[in-house]
Amino acid sequence: MNFGKRATDKKRNSLSSRSTMMGKKAHVSFIRIIFISLIAIMVIGGCVGFGAFKGLLDNAPDIEDVNIMPIGSATFVYDSDGNQLQKLTAPNSNRMPVTIDKIPLDLQHAVVAIEDERFYEHNGIDLRGIVRAGVKGITSGFHFSEGASTITQQLLKNNVFKDWTNESVVERFKRKFQEQYLAIQLEKQLKDKDKILESYLNTINLGNGNYGVQAAAHGYFNKDVSELTLSESTVIAGISQNPTRFNPAVNPEENAKRRKDVLEHMLDQGYITKEQYDECLADNVYDRIQAVESESSEEDDTYSYFIDELTRQVIDDLMTQKGYSEQQAYNALYSGGLRIYTTQDPQVQQICDEEYGNPENFPAGTQVGLDYALTIAHPDGTEENFSKEMMTSYFKEQDPNFSLLFDSQEQAESYIETFKAAKTEDGSTVIAEQKYFTPQPQSSMCIMDQHTGYVKAIVGGRGEKATSLSLNRATRTVRQPGSTFKIVSTYAPALNECGKTLATVYDDEYYEYVNGKPVNNWLTGSFGGPTTIREAIVNSVNVVAVKCITDVTPQLAYEYLLKFGFSTIVDTMTVDGKVYSDIGQPTALGGITRGVSNLELTAAYAAIANNGTYIKPMFYTKILDEDGNVFLDNTPEKTKVIKPSTAYLLTSAMEDVVDHGTGTRLQLNNMHVAGKTGTTEGYNDLWFAGYTPYYTCTVWSGYDDNTKLPSGDYRTYHQDLWRKVMQRLHEDKTDTDFKMPATVEKTTVCSETGLLPNYACPTITEYFETDEIPKKRCNVHSNKVYTPPAEESNEPSDTPTDTPTDNNGNPPTDNNGGTPTDNPDDTPTDNPGGDTPTDNPDTPDTPDTPDNPDTPAPPEGGGEDPGGGETE
Repeated sequence: MNFGKRATDKKRNSLSSRSTMMGKKAHVSFIRIIFISLIAIMVIGGCVGFGAFKGLLDNAPDIEDVNIMPIGSATFVYDSDGNQLQKLTAPNSNRMPVTIDKIPLDLQHAVVAIEDERFYEHNGIDLRGIVRAGVKGITSGFHFSEGASTITQQLLKNNVFKDWTNESVVERFKRKFQEQYLAIQLEKQLKDKDKILESYLNTINLGNGNYGVQAAAHGYFNKDVSELTLSESTVIAGISQNPTRFNPAVNPEENAKRRKDVLEHMLDQGYITKEQYDECLADNVYDRIQAVESESSEEDDTYSYFIDELTRQVIDDLMTQKGYSEQQAYNALYSGGLRIYTTQDPQVQQICDEEYGNPENFPAGTQVGLDYALTIAHPDGTEENFSKEMMTSYFKEQDPNFSLLFDSQEQAESYIETFKAAKTEDGSTVIAEQKYFTPQPQSSMCIMDQHTGYVKAIVGGRGEKATSLSLNRATRTVRQPGSTFKIVSTYAPALNECGKTLATVYDDEYYEYVNGKPVNNWLTGSFGGPTTIREAIVNSVNVVAVKCITDVTPQLAYEYLLKFGFSTIVDTMTVDGKVYSDIGQPTALGGITRGVSNLELTAAYAAIANNGTYIKPMFYTKILDEDGNVFLDNTPEKTKVIKPSTAYLLTSAMEDVVDHGTGTRLQLNNMHVAGKTGTTEGYNDLWFAGYTPYYTCTVWSGYDDNTKLPSGDYRTYHQDLWRKVMQRLHEDKTDTDFKMPATVEKTTVCSETGLLPNYACPTITEYFETDEIPKKRCNVHSNKVYTPPAEESNEPSDTPTDTPTDNNGNPPTDNNGGTPTDNPDDTPTDNPGGDTPTDNPDTPDTPDTPDNPDTPAPPEGGGEDPGGGETE
């Protein structure tokens, strides 16, 4: 290298030349631009990032509105004695919240140890955990499998960010930031770790439909959470990470591995000793879980008929009283954590269930009814559904008399196989089928306390109840009421406001409806001449009832039926161009468009037993919310329908029905009974509605498909059921007479005119409402003034002096509860085209089996042709 002066000057000149200086300036400027740009990018990026981050936080829920309390708690139903009847749950709502002091420390520590070991130290987010998870994810090839969410974050995820299971990657990123931000805010606001842990332990999904530790304790160990051991606590603590995989009932091996991790964490963190660790591992806890699982699988969770009706009524009340939509009412009922206190009496219900479960109380030739549905897939992939009606039509093409009524279940199964084979012969496959077998004929029963309106028990049908919310013959099926309707439609208004008395006499003679059809006295097949209303009630005389409703007017009869609580009667309705109405003469005999439910008929008779005051049937008394506050208070809805005097007069006449009329099979030992039988002319529906001073009970019997009941015990077993149930209910009760009001007196009148008697008058002693005691004297017989003999009885006579006779001069035959001596098929009918004398004379004939519940037919499996007359 040349270091001479010349060379040095040359080098200096080169460095200070203009071109060199320009190059240096350009280089410096470029670097400066890059530096400034980087700073600008960083500033802009920071601003954008800050803006985006601020936007995420701004869009996060307001901490003041955040609710960390668990949502979706089970509702519990209790009987009148406070015993738990049922737990009502919807998906994700089988939760029973408990306070932290009821949760064992071992369970608290187990969950903290495995889920969030620094829970008691961090401020809502665990920075060490985040770093650890990040490092592990990077070192494992960017597979971020380890989470760092704290218990606080998980609580927010479960109770605030509920849609996290369906979120995208971007949405998950946004939710994580908001979750962490809210976790810090929540811990600042609460300043109570126990409150956060309590909410978390009541919220988490613990498999098998159990949400929260209390539900899990009951579900896996059949005990309260406070009773869990350390070993059992570690089982539950290990579930939440993956409720399916670590389900101890389904996957005990996987749960055992996870449980070992829980115990190791607890040991490392000082929550347990080595001795406790070893004891837990040696505990055969999974055998206990399997034993509980086996026992619970044998339990029947199907709702009873009472619970079925209760749920419907609660939903209706929530909609009408709280203004809820149907979905809101459903959510409140099944996941609102309510406590429902019902009116069901466990002893009364048990007696009913025992009698209905005894096959000896039913006809020996019991048959089997089939309810069937089939879904198949055709070779081209299309699906087709077949109903029981379609199955019936298929077999009717081969046998016009075919019905879904079989001699045995085996016979029914053979028809099912034949039907399936026919529908899959093209290579189709069965996707699903439903089949339910029910014994036939059927029966239903309702029992009420007439003084309170409380429904004490119901039976919606005989046989095993296969599903919840199934056909309830006690409350949701409507059938023709027969002669039970004479009391509420005709004689109640007649005695109450139309000047009629039990001694009012009608001529039982040939009589026609306004349309010219004759009214048939089915019991005797003849006419009895002058007949009092009491006699007409006792012997169920149709002519008198139709004449009486004509005097009362069908319109007034209809209005009384509404006040008695019947919701299925119709003013007028048009179906397929035909007009139907229950404002007509046939209503006196129970000839109505749709029919009535057992429950509503029971409530109407309970009104008579309750001195004329109707109380809407009550299935619950009150509903409490989760905090024990009154959510719904079921105040009785009362309506004064008839006067106490009218109620007593009807009761007196219906006592005679049981004593020596059509209901003699219903007599109880040492207990007063009043009631009325009812039988439709085709023997499709048989009833007895009656009461004692304690209870009102109505029983119905018939076939679900409306088949005629055969003769013999098929036509009396419902009465035997009523008597057996009511006899047991009154075994420890004191007999007492029905209380006569002060407005009722007894007097002697002419049995043929109902007026004050002359000397030659045949007489009866009868009860009267004081304002209706006759003031006129009979002028049909001798004009001599009648003088009562000194020994005259103070009680109404059991039989009138002049007893109605048939065409042979003999008195009507007692049919022991509705079974006549004559064959109904040999007697004239009011409806030439059907079984029952019930067509409304003012309207066209009614179709036999309309399908729509808003049309003249029972919405669920019942009822006969509109106008079901009386066969008694």
